[in-house]
Amino acid sequence: MRNITFSVDEHVLAAVRRLAAGRNSSVNALVRDYLKNLAAHEDRAGKARSRLRELSAQSNGHLGTKTWTRDELHDR
Repeated sequence: MRNITFSVDEHVLAAVRRLAAGRNSSVNALVRDYLKNLAAHEDRAGKARSRLRELSAQSNGHLGTKTWTRDELHDR
């Protein structure tokens, strides 16, 4: 595991320390878990986008011609 250093406002750090203490955790653990979850979410989202593109390319669907105008859609 690699160590990183970053800067954060002292008020933010104080708030996060309180939050971590309330969860019986540490700031380091909270940041590590957040980054792990962020990376996992992006990985899942990227895979979902790729799968959607694959399914779209395989689709035989056809939208047809537009039979309406913008004004017709917004006519009240």
